[in-house]
Amino acid sequence: MTNDLQEAITHSIERVLKLQPTPPRSEASNLVHDIVSKIVPSDDLEREHIQETLVWIESGVPIFRMIKPNIPNKHLVSYFVLFDEVAQKILLADHKKAQLWLPTGGHVEINEDPKETVKRECVEELDCVPIFWRENPLFLTSTLTVGLTAGHTDVSLWYILKGDHQQNYSFDETEFNDIGWFDLRQIPYDKSDPHLARFIYKLRALL
Repeated sequence: MTNDLQEAITHSIERVLKLQPTPPRSEASNLVHDIVSKIVPSDDLEREHIQETLVWIESGVPIFRMIKPNIPNKHLVSYFVLFDEVAQKILLADHKKAQLWLPTGGHVEINEDPKETVKRECVEELDCVPIFWRENPLFLTSTLTVGLTAGHTDVSLWYILKGDHQQNYSFDETEFNDIGWFDLRQIPYDKSDPHLARFIYKLRALL
């Protein structure tokens, strides 16, 4: 399928979605609203993203991805950052599609609890059972994607998991070229998520 055809199909589906009457919010959307409302912003940009996200959820539009890669064009993601607190290192993955070193994570399935997304994706991407460093997401961002699937918006909840940089983690080679541990003082910000530095700042404030 050519890019032009894919784009035409995407626009057609989005037009149909916009014509549908706005349904009442689902229990899953209410849960996400509750999760987002409990995140304490660390700066003005996060405060703005949180408020925009709450309004987006309250509008009743679909918030979960329905069709890969970008329908609806704005949808929910769960990041999970493996953190070795003793060594002060985090795990990042060299993501094939984004062409960046990013935290592991994935799209929240329709009506899925974002925390369950973390549990599912951790097994799928790193073949390990997650242990949460904190139960609720620390951070929220709204980001226009780049790379091979550029042009849609990911609203990302950033969870933190306990990790061990000395453990040999396997990884999903269909998703990632490689994975690596990075000291909090030596993170490749220029090749990562544009909000990663802000996340690290917020994380370090808890230590």
